[in-house]
Amino acid sequence: MQLILWRHAQAEDSTNASGDPRHRDLARELTLTGEKQARRTAEWLRPRLPAGSVVLVSPAIRTVQTAQQLTSEFERLATLAPDTEPAAVLEAVDWARGGERVVVVVGHQPTLGRVAGLLLTGQDQDMSVRKSAAWWFQSGFNDRGGRASLRAVFDAALG
Repeated sequence: MQLILWRHAQAEDSTNASGDPRHRDLARELTLTGEKQARRTAEWLRPRLPAGSVVLVSPAIRTVQTAQQLTSEFERLATLAPDTEPAAVLEAVDWARGGERVVVVVGHQPTLGRVAGLLLTGQDQDMSVRKSAAWWFQSGFNDRGGRASLRAVFDAALG
């Protein structure tokens, strides 16, 4: 299995908005810079993704807008909301099944960084995933005790 962890692009700040904090967070939209970041990452991903790749997205507006730069065919999953546990992400993509599938998860920090740490080291640890960065993993154990090898990283700020 191949798993691409794509952090949402830059989004609006919601600290001055009123209402329920969780709802405000999920309603945050991409900024103009964020739209450019997401477009840049999507342009890098598009020619590399095989037909039949699956795109799974957090219910947050900013992740939906990020994914829309790549495709209109994606599935929103509540289990990918902010602050999801890494094990829930791996369960949502059916990591244990393996196979030849390619799955893109558009989500949030620190969850995606924790998933990356778990895949690379076998331990739940924080790693920094920059806004609109895509980390591409291939399943299979590595020499550090992790469950995957890192195939590529694309950083929209450098791309």
